[in-house]
Amino acid sequence: MELVLARTYFPEATNGQLYEESRMISNTIELPWLANKRRISCIPEGRYQLVKRYSRRFKWHIELLNVPNRDLILMHAANDARKELLGCIAPVTKLTGIGKGSLSRAALERIKSIVYKALDAKEEVFLTIKKADPYEHH
Repeated sequence: MELVLARTYFPEATNGQLYEESRMISNTIELPWLANKRRISCIPEGRYQLVKRYSRRFKWHIELLNVPNRDLILMHAANDARKELLGCIAPVTKLTGIGKGSLSRAALERIKSIVYKALDAKEEVFLTIKKADPYEHH
């Protein structure tokens, strides 16, 4: 399974739309692009394998594997990129501003239901992150 995250970059944060094929699943918020610096930048564009991960803090969520020069890059619930993220991706149901959104837990549950179903069926799941093309219509 292939998911695509189409990003729009702003100086203060990064907003995106997450797609499965041509269907939008969720909006996303991330930190701004600051040359992949740990804990203050979003991760580089590219293709990453997704796996299930559990932690006491975030419960069940998603981890991105093989991110260059980074580790523990997760997809977890958060509604404010600057206050709650250290390089991870947060799905949000609704964007409320640059790097801000609402109903993140509901968006994460929607993504997990799609990703976990594929993983449970022994399918590999990949996320391709790219710059949004304003002329591309899904």
